[in-house]
Amino acid sequence: MSCLRGAALIALCAVFYSPIPVLAAEPVGQAVQIRTAVSGARGPIAVKDPVYMDERISTSKSGLGQFVFQDGTKLAVGWGSSVVIDRFVYDNRKSVKKLTIMAAKGTFRWISGKSGSSAYQIVTPAGTIGVRGTAFDFYVGRDGTTAVVLLSGAARFCGAGGCRELTQRCDCVVARPGGGISDPSRVSRNTLRSLGNAQALPFLSGGQRLSGALGWAGGGCSIAAAIQEDIERLPKKVQPPPVIEQEEPLQETPRRPATQRQEQRQRQEQTGQSQRQSQEQRQRQEQGQGSQRQEQGQRQEQEQGQGQGQQRQEQEQQQRQEQSGGGSQRQEQSQSQSQSQN
Repeated sequence: MSCLRGAALIALCAVFYSPIPVLAAEPVGQAVQIRTAVSGARGPIAVKDPVYMDERISTSKSGLGQFVFQDGTKLAVGWGSSVVIDRFVYDNRKSVKKLTIMAAKGTFRWISGKSGSSAYQIVTPAGTIGVRGTAFDFYVGRDGTTAVVLLSGAARFCGAGGCRELTQRCDCVVARPGGGISDPSRVSRNTLRSLGNAQALPFLSGGQRLSGALGWAGGGCSIAAAIQEDIERLPKKVQPPPVIEQEEPLQETPRRPATQRQEQRQRQEQTGQSQRQSQEQRQRQEQGQGSQRQEQGQRQEQEQGQGQGQQRQEQEQQQRQEQSGGGSQRQEQSQSQSQSQN
């Protein structure tokens, strides 16, 4: 009987004291791109899945998630990151009164939406980022060290070491929890050195690529371009020759068969070219000699022809003279004969 009474009491309690169903939370945005593994309070997040206030979004070591909020604000969450949408107050006019996120660790890119700049606030272990209608990257290390790189607009970072204004494109500040904060300077490889993590800003270094407006925002501030500029600014250092403790006889490095065959072909080609050149020179010389011989033969023939012509003229003149002389003699003889007869 006691067991039956106990069961009845449990049933009555279940009827009268059952918890009131909790109303579903209002979504504040949705996922637009997911790579590898991104999870939320309800499990893995897929494209077009909603995200909710107070929901913690985490990514794997290779994960990447891109999200858009109701007022058009865009947030990219890179690998190994953790962030919570701490507060979201929507005024039903396609804008928000308050949007606060708390970044615990990882790397992020932010582009403000249609709401007023005072509505946005990003909280990190080293301080708070105040948004001024802008786009920027920020990184939070495991020890809370925070870096902010301005991509457009303006931003303000305030921490234990005071506040710093970011107004120039590609300017960067680095702050530590409870410590100082650096002055704004252009992002470079020194930024990664100060953070102690070469993968701290993957959207700028090319480690991870974003799509759409989130991808376009980082143009011109890449770490690769900054590193190249730093290398070009550095003076070229002349390194002294290494000190050789003991001289050793040089050993000829064996050549690869392919290299030997190439050298042989080159030598053969060079030899063939030289032979062809020498043959062409000989041909040109022979042609020149032949032309000289032809000219000499022509001159000789002309000279011979001229000499023969002169000889013929002289003979003809002699013949005419002889003929004229014989005729005069015959006339004289005939005259003398006629005189003697008379």
